[in-house]
Amino acid sequence: MMGRDSSVMKAWEATVRKTQAVAKKRANSIFGSTYVAHADEDDHHNNTNDEANGSDGSDLYQAERVLPNGDYYKGEWADNFPHGKGKYLWTDGCMYVGEWFKGKTMGKGRFTWPNGPSYEGEFKSGYMDGTGSYTASNGETYKGQWVMNLKHGHGVKRFANGDEYDGEWRRGMQEGQGRYEWEDGSYYVGEWKNGSIWGKGCFVWGNGNSYDGYWEDGLPKGNGTFKWGSDGSFYVGNWSKDPRDQSGTFYPSSHEGHLEWDPQHVFDELLGGYEVCVGEKVSILPSQKRLAVWRSTKGGDGAKPRRKSVDGRVSVGLERPNDRMQMWGGVEGDFSGSKTPTVQEGVLDQELLALSLDGSIAKGTHHLQTLKAPRKSRRQGETICKGHKNYELMLNLQLGIRHSVGRPAPSASLDLKPSAFDSKEKVWTRFPPEGSKYTPPHPSCEFKWKDYCPVVFRTLRKLFKVDPADYMISICGNDALRELSSPGKSGSFFYLTNDDRYMIKTMKKAEAKALLRMLPAYYNHFRVFDNALVTKFYGLHCVKLTGTAQKKVRFIIMGNLFCSEYTIHRRFDLKGSSLGRITTKPESEISETTILKDLDLNFIFRLQKSRFQEFCRQIDRDCELLEQEGIMDYSLLVGIHFKDISENGDLISSGSHTPAGDSESEGTPCISRADMDQLLLDPTSRWASIKLGQNMPARVERTVRRSDCELQLVGEPIGEFYEVVLFFGIIDILQDYDISKKLEHAYKSIQYDPTLISAVDPRQYSRRFRDFIFKIFSEDS
Repeated sequence: MMGRDSSVMKAWEATVRKTQAVAKKRANSIFGSTYVAHADEDDHHNNTNDEANGSDGSDLYQAERVLPNGDYYKGEWADNFPHGKGKYLWTDGCMYVGEWFKGKTMGKGRFTWPNGPSYEGEFKSGYMDGTGSYTASNGETYKGQWVMNLKHGHGVKRFANGDEYDGEWRRGMQEGQGRYEWEDGSYYVGEWKNGSIWGKGCFVWGNGNSYDGYWEDGLPKGNGTFKWGSDGSFYVGNWSKDPRDQSGTFYPSSHEGHLEWDPQHVFDELLGGYEVCVGEKVSILPSQKRLAVWRSTKGGDGAKPRRKSVDGRVSVGLERPNDRMQMWGGVEGDFSGSKTPTVQEGVLDQELLALSLDGSIAKGTHHLQTLKAPRKSRRQGETICKGHKNYELMLNLQLGIRHSVGRPAPSASLDLKPSAFDSKEKVWTRFPPEGSKYTPPHPSCEFKWKDYCPVVFRTLRKLFKVDPADYMISICGNDALRELSSPGKSGSFFYLTNDDRYMIKTMKKAEAKALLRMLPAYYNHFRVFDNALVTKFYGLHCVKLTGTAQKKVRFIIMGNLFCSEYTIHRRFDLKGSSLGRITTKPESEISETTILKDLDLNFIFRLQKSRFQEFCRQIDRDCELLEQEGIMDYSLLVGIHFKDISENGDLISSGSHTPAGDSESEGTPCISRADMDQLLLDPTSRWASIKLGQNMPARVERTVRRSDCELQLVGEPIGEFYEVVLFFGIIDILQDYDISKKLEHAYKSIQYDPTLISAVDPRQYSRRFRDFIFKIFSEDS
């Protein structure tokens, strides 16, 4: 085993040396043979001077550097990062000129793409964020507000064909009040939704005719008035694309005018040539660009320098050439935040396998065992009462949270200052048993308490619509917390509140650092996307026990995805990899709380059309956030509640009680009559709280894997459907692609197919994860 590890490291070092030589050669070919100090040499020189002067290496100075991968930087520099004003040129031709803050584009600047587009305006943490102007290669422009690379707020967009939109944007699309004018002078003023005319508004044609009323998806729908500009005649009625649903009254200004006019003429001809333009796509977003910056080692121990990325993550040396292509290459995207599921080579292989089926699965469905609901389990967790080894730790946590949440604080604006995200302000609150001026007396031992970024998490709780009093009662009330029976794979311990609303997890220092580093992007993500599926974090705290040990315990408070009135019958943790992704428990030991994995999954999830489209868009957005923050190893946690179970525990498929030929009831999952009555009586009932990932009615279709394909990720659907309620969200979002994960990838790649293992770089992980999710979720047609 040691010999194999040694060979891996030797191969790695050889790759690093080879890649360095290639990078230097490419740098000379791009910028000429004139000598410019390399980052590693310059850092070594500066560190020597810093040590002689007693400096910490954070002084600001001018630098001009050709970095080891061929990138070029000229400008102000501090602590191994661009800091101040400077110009950075990537080898693919992208360039940024403007203000920097600790290696991130922050402030005012200009970013240009090699094929012509440019953005000039404000940046925050690498994102186009604030007020700015974008000019596309085809000449279209946008001037207005941005949030995390997306048009968000008021803005004016002039399209290449001469059209213009002036109004509100949300998540990269027109939404709210806006005015759109076509090249021929026709215009619409009114409400928009998801980039389409939707709501109340007025459309005026170039000849003076107009329609004033309600719209849906770009067409008149509902009450409205069509008026002729030539003579003042008008038609008032109910509008619909289906002529059978149209009704109204015509009021001519004279006996001769427009008597044979048909309202269908508006749909067939008048609106035919008026489409809303779609913006030009860009090859890569500024936040996806990475800086190749060398971080020097201090102390003169001769250790090799480690490369650090733009967002502060340390990577192992230089990437292999293939990795470099993935890191610097562009991904097709746009400012709307929407993507279509991509297809990998593995899909073709699976389609070829499907073509080779001889029908044995379809013909043999009557031999399949009837699915049964898993055995019921007791309530999760052990109540932490007096005498429990973690009893005092629980008391400390509850005291600290009561102190933090209960403190009066000014109502914070949603626009937080950068200082709110600074985690370096180490202010500890001491909790002596006898109490102090700021803390109450308590029966526990003395400890110290720290809140990380309290203003940010307080504002997040406000965004998540969490009432402070309810939050404090759930965690710090008279009911004790419950500790889950066994720690997770990471070694962290999990605690549940008595009402199951919140989960508390102990964290490693590296996880806390990852969260604090990505906190600005995480916060902005939830500001823009209120239906984001990534884990909701409510607070990050640390308890420091006094005494000789000085032990620190960090806690993160999260929402419990499965807090529901429904019984969760099946739970799946899905990553899109196959190596080791199967439960080791025998069938007899699987209960409702057992977490099953990818190779245990025997369903395809069918969502209603609008829900499926929303789901795909949000998965894309969430994965883009995690990819840009260098996060991998996350998974989609899915909980299934089966609506129909027989008395002996058999799952009842929907086909057994659906009337034959009732096509209307087959297409989409419906709310039952009893549930509808409950919704009418109680608007706060569980059906009223349906949202993406929570309480979602759906159908699942049973799948069967081929017996001769052991690692087939997605089985073959057999047409057996079940009515369900789904719960899902993206969890474990704090794992960096750090040295341990890179070594794990290198080691396992020798033994197994690299595409099957979980530890891969964030970009590859995101692509594989999305491809898998878009295979197991589909539209219920």
